[in-house]
Amino acid sequence: MTSQKYNPKVSVIMNCFNGEKYLYKSISSVIGQSYKNWELIFWDNNSTDNSKKIFDKFNDKRMKYYRSNKYIKLYKARNEAIKKSTGDYITFIDTDDFWVKKKIEKHIFFFQKNIKYSLSYSNWFVLNEKKNTKKIFSKMRLPFGNVTQQLLNNYVINIGTVMMKKKLFKNYKFNEKFEIIGDFDLFIKLSLKYDFYSIQEPLSYYRIHNNNFSNKFKLHALELNNWLKKNKNFFKRKKISLFNQSIYLQKLRLKNFLSL
Repeated sequence: MTSQKYNPKVSVIMNCFNGEKYLYKSISSVIGQSYKNWELIFWDNNSTDNSKKIFDKFNDKRMKYYRSNKYIKLYKARNEAIKKSTGDYITFIDTDDFWVKKKIEKHIFFFQKNIKYSLSYSNWFVLNEKKNTKKIFSKMRLPFGNVTQQLLNNYVINIGTVMMKKKLFKNYKFNEKFEIIGDFDLFIKLSLKYDFYSIQEPLSYYRIHNNNFSNKFKLHALELNNWLKKNKNFFKRKKISLFNQSIYLQKLRLKNFLSL
């Protein structure tokens, strides 16, 4: 699908903390990509399980291992991993998720034909282990272009479906103060300056399980509340509505109350 003349390196960012349960399948889905010019930046956040042993099983020179000497928050770990990358594009995969075979290829094919775009994302499959179900995240057309208002209306872009030009990180990075909404915060900032492109086909699998679906409503609500307070006047000047984010915050608070 992709032209031999357009063969940019793609840096795959994987942050790991005790991710042994699903790690082999996740790395295998990167190794098995139809597009071959990639590097895997594996940031081990001081894991105490067998994650390193699983990583070593692959013995692929495109895989680069880095280990933090202490546990650091997720978004700082992502920023540190990005600093180690050498690719033209950045994409992300969590240790419990995995990709379809042509995930990278289809993003690169798009960028080859649409050089004005700096970021693309795709639909994805949701695997719910508890319910033993698989479904497509959205059966409606994914928004593209200026998506700021859609994001503020609680539209979700999964970090594992995103690919973006590395040069964006010269001026942007994940806010390391956050533990939950760092992706959302970064996407909002990028959407204010760049158009997003959406690939309608699901190219990634997001896994819902007990470890990643624990009760984080209180922290989520706290971070979102602080974010709204900080950015309220900015969006008011831009005449961009925060109404739906305020409603969402109330729902989070209710969920936290009901879980007590």
